[in-house]
Amino acid sequence: MTTLLHRAALSLLAALATCRAAAQTVPVYGDITDAATGKPVAARLYLRGDADGKWHFPKSVPPFGSAVRYEKRSGFNTNATEYHTTLSAHQWVAELPPGRYTAVVERGKEYLPLTNQFTVAAKPVEVKLPLKRWVNMAERGWFSGDAHNHRAPAELESAMLAEDVNVALPMIDWTTVDTVPPALSDKNMKGSFSARPVVVDPTHVWYSRNTEYEIFRSGGKQHTLGAFLIVGHKERFDIPVFPLRRVSERAHAEGGLIDLEKHNWPWSVAIVPVLKPDLFELANNHHWRVEFGVRNWAVPAPAWMNFAAKGLGNGSGTDTELAWTHYGFETYYALLNCGFRLKPTAGTANGVHPVPLGFSRVYVHCEGGFSYEKWMKGLGEGRSFVTTGPMVMAKANGKHAGAEFKSKSPIELTFEVEGGFMAASPASFLNIAVIHNGRAVANATAASTGEGGASGLQRLTIKVPVAESGWVALRTEEFCAGRYFAHTAPWWVEIEGKPLRPRREQADWFVQRTEEEITRNTGVLPAEAMAEFHEALAAWKKIQATAR
Repeated sequence: MTTLLHRAALSLLAALATCRAAAQTVPVYGDITDAATGKPVAARLYLRGDADGKWHFPKSVPPFGSAVRYEKRSGFNTNATEYHTTLSAHQWVAELPPGRYTAVVERGKEYLPLTNQFTVAAKPVEVKLPLKRWVNMAERGWFSGDAHNHRAPAELESAMLAEDVNVALPMIDWTTVDTVPPALSDKNMKGSFSARPVVVDPTHVWYSRNTEYEIFRSGGKQHTLGAFLIVGHKERFDIPVFPLRRVSERAHAEGGLIDLEKHNWPWSVAIVPVLKPDLFELANNHHWRVEFGVRNWAVPAPAWMNFAAKGLGNGSGTDTELAWTHYGFETYYALLNCGFRLKPTAGTANGVHPVPLGFSRVYVHCEGGFSYEKWMKGLGEGRSFVTTGPMVMAKANGKHAGAEFKSKSPIELTFEVEGGFMAASPASFLNIAVIHNGRAVANATAASTGEGGASGLQRLTIKVPVAESGWVALRTEEFCAGRYFAHTAPWWVEIEGKPLRPRREQADWFVQRTEEEITRNTGVLPAEAMAEFHEALAAWKKIQATAR
């Protein structure tokens, strides 16, 4: 009995202590608005105590508003954390103890981040947070998407509106075992999802028929192959990953697009000739808002990329964020040079990684206004650019990226460019490079104005002579910060008598990587899978024979 009374007394004391602690908190009310219009806007909020570093997660004042917590810490780098709240366009409230606090508000890529410090004492606090927009992409016909995320559908609306992501493609089905069809995986999102776009509002839509094959277990044991995605298909995939050709043919028959996902999984470049992907995730889920986290991962970069001599880390292509980004560039360029017309895409794996939805995003041009169907069509045709921050909109000879030019003789392309960025420092500037068949052939710069942290959009004209077939694209990188970039899809050029030919070191590398995968997977994968690797090797050797 004495023990029971003692426990009851302790419980009562604890409850009283909780009440006293609660009584010491003070309500802080916040309003996030568009600075130009004064209207409330949805946004992402980081709220932290200056003294103790504790994160706080506000709630919506009106019950019909939303406030969704996001708390992720990287398993690769415990310093990489993403703790925020996505808020609907309504007033929010947080109960905070007295002290000093910092609020950081962000809304996608088109508004300048805002930092506000305030003190909580005895009386309620009101915090005004007006966000300044530095560019309006929708007015120019460009609409953004996160084409690789793992966000729960119940949270998507909040995140999409707070980040102004127009199209979200969550991986509803996701398998990690070579014999388990995605539709039967225990990793799938729970619920019933139809093959119809879910309309959040007239310019924000998400679609459920997206699938990830990310194979970590093969041949009955832990044995990593890699990942690819299928987005925008019609039916759930009830077939395992092998044979790859069956998956590829079905995806394309349903109008789906195959994304190679990341460039240095063990099987990534080896399976291209058989899988026939449409997309290359150039801005991918290893690009984070916080500290770069996934270092020294998977297959290192080949020696011919020469990263160490270029000052890009230790040469592995995976030790720094800048090296990782350029490893993706060089792999993409090599695949394009080998004749694979991949279009760039972007995704975050938000829901899994410590990164907001749409931090890496792809913008697609939709002529005559937005629709999900037009956006997906534009993604597949390459009327697009990817970005982790800067904007780069361009036409070559009056045509958007994805266009093809045919000529009997060398031609000149005139690029009319609008480029701009949110400067990470006053000394930042944006380098805009024209890349022809993997090499920079022209450069221009856009400087920071120093006004509110954005350069504004600057207009540039760049003329480039093109004497041989291949592809041309624009790459922009913010210098001083060293981590933010944008990249357009290619324009294609065919010059009669001057065919596109891969560089020798690129073709040799693809052959080498495929041979290494054949050796690594022999005795693990079934005969039908190994036959496809051998088929891919034959295709790479055929391409190698044309190299220069």
